[in-house]
Amino acid sequence: MSARRFTEGNPRDAALLRSYLDAFIAAGLVALFLVTFVLAPFYIPSVSMVPTLQITDVVLVDEIAYRLHPPAHDDIALFTPPIPAGGTQYVKRVIGVPGDRIRITGGVVYRNGTPLREPYENQPPNYTLAIRDYGIYVNGTRLDPRVANVPPRANWQAPDRIPDDCYFVLGDNRNYSDDSHVWGFAQRAGAFAAGPLAREKTRAAFYGRAFLLLWPLRRMHLLGH
Repeated sequence: MSARRFTEGNPRDAALLRSYLDAFIAAGLVALFLVTFVLAPFYIPSVSMVPTLQITDVVLVDEIAYRLHPPAHDDIALFTPPIPAGGTQYVKRVIGVPGDRIRITGGVVYRNGTPLREPYENQPPNYTLAIRDYGIYVNGTRLDPRVANVPPRANWQAPDRIPDDCYFVLGDNRNYSDDSHVWGFAQRAGAFAAGPLAREKTRAAFYGRAFLLLWPLRRMHLLGH
C-alpha cells in the first residue's frame, strides 16, 4: 500500500492540516503558559546542596506548588533568605515545619524526637543545635535576633517548637552551607520577624519547589524526597 499524499485543494487534506496546526499552536501556548506562570529554571551557584545538586546544575522549579499548600518535610525549596543576598533566592532542604521540635547532636538530626534517615546528606553536621527557650542554640550559643531570623517570644506558640510561618532549612552539604543554623528560620510570607531584613521591612517568600534536575542532561532526574 502506498503512503497517502496530501493533495492541493483536497478539503479533507486541508482540514487535517488545520487540525495539526491547531494542535501545534495549542501545545505552544500551553508550553508558554507553563514557562511563564508555573515552571522556572534555577541555576545552582554554590556547594551548599552537594551531593544532591552541584555547582552549575540547573533545576526546574514548580512555582505554583506553595500557592496550593505549605512547604513540606524534605522539599528542596526556593525562598528569600532572611539576610542580605542581593536579590538572590536560596535553595535548601526543608527539615522542620511549624510546630516541629528540632535538635542536632552527635551528627544526627532529630525531628520530634525521631532521628532522621538522610541518604542525601554529604557529611554529618559538626555542630550541635537545639530549638529551645524561644530560640535557636548552636553549640550552646543562642543565635542573635539582630543578625538571624529568630522571632520575638510573642511569635512562638511553644518555647521548643518552630513558630507559625517559619521553616527550618538545611543544605545537604551540612558543614559548608549557610542555612538555618547560621541565619535562623526561613519564612513563608510577611515581613521578616527578626534579623537584618526585619529593619528593612523586606517581605519573605517561598517561590517554589525544585522537582527536576534539568541540566546536565546525563544527570537529569526527578528530585524526590
